[in-house]
Amino acid sequence: MNGEPIVTVNRVNWHVTNDPFYAENGYVFYLNDAGPCWIVDPGLPPQASEMLAFMDARHLTPDAIVLTHAHADHIAGIDELLAVLGQLPVYLAQPEWPMLADPRKNLSAGFGVPISAHPDEIRDLPVGGTIQLGPTAWEIGDVAGHSPAGRSMYCAEHGVAIVGDALFAGSVGRVDLPGGDGAKLIRNIRQTLLTLPDETRILSGHGPETTIAHERTTNPYLLHGL
Repeated sequence: MNGEPIVTVNRVNWHVTNDPFYAENGYVFYLNDAGPCWIVDPGLPPQASEMLAFMDARHLTPDAIVLTHAHADHIAGIDELLAVLGQLPVYLAQPEWPMLADPRKNLSAGFGVPISAHPDEIRDLPVGGTIQLGPTAWEIGDVAGHSPAGRSMYCAEHGVAIVGDALFAGSVGRVDLPGGDGAKLIRNIRQTLLTLPDETRILSGHGPETTIAHERTTNPYLLHGL
């Protein structure tokens, strides 16, 4: 997705970069040039440097790093970003906090390239709570099952949901990793995501965007189970 046009929905904009190893989607979300932004799931190089270049070109000021979950490919760029930007709050569901600094828990140790992140300030993403980007409110949802405490962020005003590796276009997150739970994942997708309006745009941790209507009617894992 590198080099693709910036996507705009009303006043919510997002810029997507991919890492070259896992094709993980790292996002910069913002409302207007020269305004605040979120960095969502910064992954392996060169994502962090590409995010920094984009924020600089748009004169954006990051408010926070927001993590859908703490697997290595979604946290690898944190320390590089903080080294340049200074300390920012990192939002992550509390049960996954130990994964940030532990390559065994974030699953990078097994791939021979241990990854860790060491933010000074970590803030919880409590299910049912909200997180603000400027004037927009994003509801925090439970999409655990791919990871122990995966979270989604849904903005009803603009019909957009950030879902990490819970739901993909035509698929769902793998559940054979430590902390995975297939029954929980499907239950959470049904309760947290499929209850959203049909037109809701779904931004996943890998692959293209999709919609709730499309996944509800065509996704084989939701129609037939894991």
